[in-house]
Amino acid sequence: MLERLQRIISEYTDLPMEEITEQTNIRTDLNLNSLELVNLAVAIEDEFEVEIPDREALGIETVGDTLALIQKYLD
Repeated sequence: MLERLQRIISEYTDLPMEEITEQTNIRTDLNLNSLELVNLAVAIEDEFEVEIPDREALGIETVGDTLALIQKYLD
């Protein structure tokens, strides 16, 4: 699951997948603006076929947080 998420983030940020870890901060390390964050969230939901409520999505800080939420809504 981490690799799939790394691939999506890499496509949106042009960062190599190897530089994206579970500790990577979505807001500060990826330097995405608000629109890019929304587009990234939609791409993640599409890839994993989940719907993450906006309230919970706003609390995401790291790639690891994102993985945890994806897992929560896959179950």
